[in-house]
Amino acid sequence: MLLDCIEHETGPSPAWSVIWLHGLGADGNDFAPIVPQLVRRDWPALRFVFPNAPVRKVTINGRMAMRAWYDIVDADLDNRADEAGVDESVAQVEALIAREATRGVARGRVLLAGFSQGGAVTLAAGLRSSAPLAGLVALSAYVPSAHKARSVLAQAAVRAPVFFGHGSQDPVVPFQAGQRSAALLRELGFDVDWRAYPMPHSVCAEEIADLGDWMSRRFTAG
Repeated sequence: MLLDCIEHETGPSPAWSVIWLHGLGADGNDFAPIVPQLVRRDWPALRFVFPNAPVRKVTINGRMAMRAWYDIVDADLDNRADEAGVDESVAQVEALIAREATRGVARGRVLLAGFSQGGAVTLAAGLRSSAPLAGLVALSAYVPSAHKARSVLAQAAVRAPVFFGHGSQDPVVPFQAGQRSAALLRELGFDVDWRAYPMPHSVCAEEIADLGDWMSRRFTAG
C-alpha cells in the first residue's frame, strides 16, 4: 500500500519528480511551503511528492507515537537507526519511485530529498538504488548504519549526485556527523556537493538558494 502523499505540480505533464521526506514528528505538509521559494521560472514542470511517514512509537521519545521513518533507539548516531524500520521505509520510497514511472517520469528524472530522519532514509535508499536517481538531497542528515554502507552499495547508485547541507550549530544531528557521512559518500564514489551554514537543526534561505542552483544543474544535465 502506497504512503499517503501531498502533491504539487508546477506545470502540466511534469517531466521530473521530487520526492521529499520530512523529519521526525512532522508530516508531508512540513516542506510543501518551500516550493515557491525553491522553484525557478526556467525549470521544467515538476511534480513534488511529500509523503507522510507511518505513525510509530519512538523509543528515544518515551515510546510516544508520532510520524517517523524508523524508530530511534539510541542517541548515538552509530546505533541510532532501527535498521528494520529503515529497510521498511526504503521499500516504501521505492514504491513511490515506481509509481512515478507509471506516470511518465523515469527513475533517472526523480530527485529524492529529505530533512533529518527523512534525509537519512534518502541516503539509505540512494545507496541501494540499482539504477541511478537524478540526485539525492540530504539536509541536516546522516548515513544510517554507516558501517554497513559499503556492503549494501549498488554499483550504479554512485552515479547519482548528492547535495548535502548541514548547520554548523546542529544539536540534533551533530555537524561532524554530517561531515563524516559526506566523506563516506565521497569515499564510496558519489559526487557530493557539501554545504555548511551557520544555523541549528533547520533550513535557511541561503541553503534553499544553493539547492536551487544545484537542481538547475541537474535539469540541464538531464
